[in-house]
Amino acid sequence: MPAQWQKEEIYHYKRFSTVEDIMAKKLKITQIRSIIDRPIDQKRTIEALGLGRPHYSTIKNDTPQIRGMIRKVAHLLKVEDYNE
Repeated sequence: MPAQWQKEEIYHYKRFSTVEDIMAKKLKITQIRSIIDRPIDQKRTIEALGLGRPHYSTIKNDTPQIRGMIRKVAHLLKVEDYNE
């Protein structure tokens, strides 16, 4: 086995060392403001998050991609940790 593959296997082993690390954190995202008179990129971001009207909520995994979308429209949202 090449040395590069051995390093990758070790990296993946260290990356997921406990059960809590494997389980994805969840976020409850609630839209609190309307998207009327907002730029089109903000409207599309809200739609991509699965929202559309004020007081709609959705549960998403806590990933860097979702965090980036939240950051873009943070003034329209309320974000909470979600424990099942």
